[in-house]
Amino acid sequence: MKVLILYDYPPSPGGIATQGALLHRGLSELGVDVQPVNFESPQEKEWYYRWFKPDVVVGIGYWGHTPHLVLHPQRYGIQPVPWLIADGYMANYNEVLDMLPLILVTSNWVKKVYIRDGLNGKNIEVLPVGCDTDSFVPRDRNDPKVKAVREALGVADDQIMILTIGGDAASKGAQEVMQALATIDAKAPDWKYVCKVWPQPRTEEQNIADLRLAEHLGIDKNVVYTTGRISRNFMPYLLAACDIYAAPSRLEGFGMVQVEAGACGKPVIGIKAMGMLDTLVHGETAYLASVAQEVRMNEAMVGEESGYQASQRVVFKRPRTVDYRASVYDIAQYLTDLMNDAELRRKMGEAGRKRVVEKYNYRAVAEKFVKLVSERLGVS
Repeated sequence: MKVLILYDYPPSPGGIATQGALLHRGLSELGVDVQPVNFESPQEKEWYYRWFKPDVVVGIGYWGHTPHLVLHPQRYGIQPVPWLIADGYMANYNEVLDMLPLILVTSNWVKKVYIRDGLNGKNIEVLPVGCDTDSFVPRDRNDPKVKAVREALGVADDQIMILTIGGDAASKGAQEVMQALATIDAKAPDWKYVCKVWPQPRTEEQNIADLRLAEHLGIDKNVVYTTGRISRNFMPYLLAACDIYAAPSRLEGFGMVQVEAGACGKPVIGIKAMGMLDTLVHGETAYLASVAQEVRMNEAMVGEESGYQASQRVVFKRPRTVDYRASVYDIAQYLTDLMNDAELRRKMGEAGRKRVVEKYNYRAVAEKFVKLVSERLGVS
């Protein structure tokens, strides 16, 4: 089997790039003849089509990347297999995607979104994102590299560190977490809430709004926002430095960092919706807060990035849920339980580690990919 993988290559620390890099690594270790290329590099992709002659081209992205992931390889007679995430709705390329023999998606929720928005679903299979469980492992608090992370963030040894990581923090549920922390602050052990976000103009504006909320809630002295580029080498130690990973995300097709936190033996607070219904087990590996609000929209403005003319209005036949908000009350209760019970944190972290190793190890994901392609496409 010859496989060409289209993704954000060379890989940045982002989710789609990591998704592709781990599949590449897993397939290589299985002995599959595999090559990576950037999904937005038409000349280089064509170069691979001509000399590598792949059996399949697996492209990683969302439905709006269909021209790069599907239409481009089809133009050269190569079989595309898109591995898609979702951004809350799908507004285009239904006919193109429905005609494919195989579409991979990252969770059952993503599959439901695509079916809700017009795909028949008969060609859709769930393939979860892999996790490097050799790097993301439990580490002792006294590990010098772990201690250095906490010191750099201003977190004392006796403080409970709660962590959220994302492109921005609000989309990962940070505002709901802050509201929950404000309600339990008087009776909670000493704590610090650390939000690690990615540097970009949108994030800077969101950070200001989040920090204003922290100040309004009276917890700003305990909230740390850190913005800067980091590598995948640093991520396992950042996660190891926390006591609780809290990300009841507003939109999450899989939840890669929640899974990586579990691999590091950390208890997770998520939301009872979307991809986390696949990856986390309430009361065992994580606490899933109930959904307090569903954000729905009747229409959307789309443009060239979605295959439309600029500023095209799309009106939906029925309102579509595109965003969620977790229950602040539930988050507060789960934080209280975890912050006050080290043994509960340990047990939940151990269960999370076990589940990730069994279900989301990148080697197992690569094996499932090979099985699906062989069964659906007859490629060996």
